[in-house]
Amino acid sequence: MLTNLYIENIAVIEKSNIDFTEGLNVLTGETGAGKSIVIDAINAVLGKRSSRGMIRSGADAAFVSATFEELSELALKKLGMMGYEAEDGTLILSRSLSASGKNTCRINSRPATVSALAEIGEYLINIHGQNDNLELMNPTLHIVYIDALADIAERLSAYRKLYRELRSVEEELSSADTDESERLRRIDLLTFQITELEDADITIGEYDSLTEERNALQNREKIAKELMRARIALDGDDEVDGALRMLDDASTSVMNASRYLSSLEGASDRLSSALYELQDISRELESAMDDIDADPGRLEEIEERLDLLYRLRHKYGDTEEEMLAYLDNAQKELKSLTDYAYNREQLERRRDDLYHSAYNSAKEISEIRKKVCEDFRGSVEREMAFLQMPNVRLAIQHDEVELNSRGIDKLEFLISTNPGEEPKPVSKIASGGELSRMMLAIKTVLSRADFVQTLIFDEIDTGISGSAADRVGKKLSQLSRDRQVLCVTHQAQIAAFADNHLYISKEVHDDRTFTHVSPLDDDGRVEELARIVGGEQITDSARNHARELLQAARNV
Repeated sequence: MLTNLYIENIAVIEKSNIDFTEGLNVLTGETGAGKSIVIDAINAVLGKRSSRGMIRSGADAAFVSATFEELSELALKKLGMMGYEAEDGTLILSRSLSASGKNTCRINSRPATVSALAEIGEYLINIHGQNDNLELMNPTLHIVYIDALADIAERLSAYRKLYRELRSVEEELSSADTDESERLRRIDLLTFQITELEDADITIGEYDSLTEERNALQNREKIAKELMRARIALDGDDEVDGALRMLDDASTSVMNASRYLSSLEGASDRLSSALYELQDISRELESAMDDIDADPGRLEEIEERLDLLYRLRHKYGDTEEEMLAYLDNAQKELKSLTDYAYNREQLERRRDDLYHSAYNSAKEISEIRKKVCEDFRGSVEREMAFLQMPNVRLAIQHDEVELNSRGIDKLEFLISTNPGEEPKPVSKIASGGELSRMMLAIKTVLSRADFVQTLIFDEIDTGISGSAADRVGKKLSQLSRDRQVLCVTHQAQIAAFADNHLYISKEVHDDRTFTHVSPLDDDGRVEELARIVGGEQITDSARNHARELLQAARNV
């Protein structure tokens, strides 16, 4: 349960340290004093959406922390799954908001994210805000209440997995079901492209290799002239000896000399090696000259091949790798298109199997909902009767619809507020006060299956007064026997049932508004209830009435 809430620089609250107890905690105060700010602060520390506008005027940052004790087993398990621990069963959540928009969140002093606060918050507090009554006006949300009571979370999760797979296959079928003429046109195009690329027999690196060979052939006269000069220099001609002849003579002479001077053996070996190296070079030059003159039609072949590769590069990719990748993808797409009938048959069979499985799963969920609906209807009617709506009849219209993310059910709450009238949609019948009591009745029924230990009702008394408010107070008091309840109210009849009554007041100093939250003792409660009953001028009669309300609440 929530034991402490610390607020700093949230709207008109500069600093406030609020202690909560077991049972029913009631917050009262004049309109505008800041009761809703306390709820906003709780929402903020539970990871709900907050804005910089919450920060007190003139402050750079705001801070909220909430302390929880006696955590449920489910909350402790969830905390452990998130990687956190509750020392001695205590959990502290905190969140700071800066004017720059930065959030700093912590769980038991360890860094956390806003989403982590929200994740654990769902296991700690359930807040019924002033606008939640509008949920009853929206039929699409009615099924949520039934599912909360039905305990079908695992079944719904399994069903939704099937439904997502079904939708995926249906989308694949839809995308595959293109116009037949377009499919045939694409097959013709891919067939032409694949044939063109396969006939080209592209080899990686050949464009650069052919370009180099073409460059050599285009300059073969220059190359031949230079090679000839090099060969004459090496081999000599009729007029002069070449380098090979002279090197051979030198090698022979040094070798002869080394017979008498052993220190020349190294020089002799090196000259021999140089001679062999120059002989190899001479043979390479001779081979190169032969290659240049070998095939006079080679240049034309190269030009044609380069022209083909140039055209293909413009169509299928700048490199051989890209063109070959295009070929591979085209072959795969063509296979898919030509296997269209087979693939479609497989998809259709998969779709039918998934639909059958999903529908059966949804049907099982629907049967559970039908049973829960009847129990829910009777329980809510009994609670509403207690809340002075004895003639109200609740009906739940249950229609089967096409498969959707929630199954095959469409549920809508219908009510009849007067005997003899047929039940009609809530949005057309219920008044504000009836909606408030109906929501309280529903929350009461749902609380029996709810694992959350703290319930917060923000102005549940909207549109009600008198004896109806007294019944709402009794109902909140009953709820607080099994779990902690926090309630913001304007009704003295409800506030009288508080186990812990907190008074929210404001005062102005130096043109600044300051809000304070203070627990009330018995005398303070009498004064506050008298204020609610009688207004600003508190009379002895109002005080006596307040004492009667407190005494009546204690006797319940």
